[in-house]
Amino acid sequence: MTAFEHKTSTEPASEQEYHYLDQVGHLLRKVYQRHAAIFQQNVGQSQLTAVQFITLCAIRDMGPSSQTELVQVTAVDQATIRGIVERLKARELVTLSPDPHDKRKVIVSLTTLGRELVEMTVPNALKISEMTFGNLNPAERVALLFLLNKMLDDTPVQSE
Repeated sequence: MTAFEHKTSTEPASEQEYHYLDQVGHLLRKVYQRHAAIFQQNVGQSQLTAVQFITLCAIRDMGPSSQTELVQVTAVDQATIRGIVERLKARELVTLSPDPHDKRKVIVSLTTLGRELVEMTVPNALKISEMTFGNLNPAERVALLFLLNKMLDDTPVQSE
C-alpha cells in the first residue's frame, strides 16, 4: 500500500506504530491547506486573504476594536495582526485612531468601503465554507464543527 492509498485507522497508534498519515495534526494541516486554496480561488473581486477577511468580519461584528482584541478573537499573533491592519488601512478598508480612554492603544474601525467589501464577500465566504465541507452530510458537518470547537477548549496544553 502506498502513502496515497493509506487507510486511516481509528485505533490509537503505539509508539512502534506511528503512522504520520493517521496523525490529527497532519490531517488538520492538509484540510487547512485545502480550505486555503478554495478560499483564494473563490474569494472573488475583494482580493482579500482569509486572515484579512476574518479580521474585517471581527471588526464588523465587535465594532471598533483594539489590535489586542483582534488578536484574541482571530487567533492571529500581534505582529501579524499589525501587518494585516496596515495593509487594510492602505486599502482604505479600516481607519486607525487613538483610544479615548488609553492613548497607548490604537482602535481599528471599518470604513464604509471596508463594510461594503465585507458584505460583498460574505456570499463567496458561504460558498467557500460549503466547498470546504465537501461531501459531508448535515450530521457530519454539525459533528465536525462541534469537535473542532471542543478541541479549542481552554484546557492548558500539557506535555509529559
